[in-house]
Amino acid sequence: MQVQPFGGMTPKTEPYDRQAAPVSAPAAPPVKFETRNPVAAVDAEPAQAEVADALKTINKTVQAMSPSLEFSIDADSKRTVVKVVDMDTKEVIRQMPSVEALEIAKALDRLQGLLIRQKA
Repeated sequence: MQVQPFGGMTPKTEPYDRQAAPVSAPAAPPVKFETRNPVAAVDAEPAQAEVADALKTINKTVQAMSPSLEFSIDADSKRTVVKVVDMDTKEVIRQMPSVEALEIAKALDRLQGLLIRQKA
């Protein structure tokens, strides 16, 4: 019994030439890649007016879907605050981060500032 390769083709028995043909085209110049640190790439923080406009746009869009949500920025800590508000009484039902968490963050910032001043 004779076994044939798959597809019915027989392998070539010619000797293999190991010399490569000369390259006629010049080598392409190396590609330069620029790596950036995404945190350091942002040079300046957005202006207060830009942030206020962005918040207005976000609130308009979100309130169309869920009128009880409100986004804002805490004035002292500059952190984003999300509030769930009762639309009838305008009472804040839930706030993230909580008022207490914002106060703790402010106290820690003041403490850090005191430590830096003492070291200087």
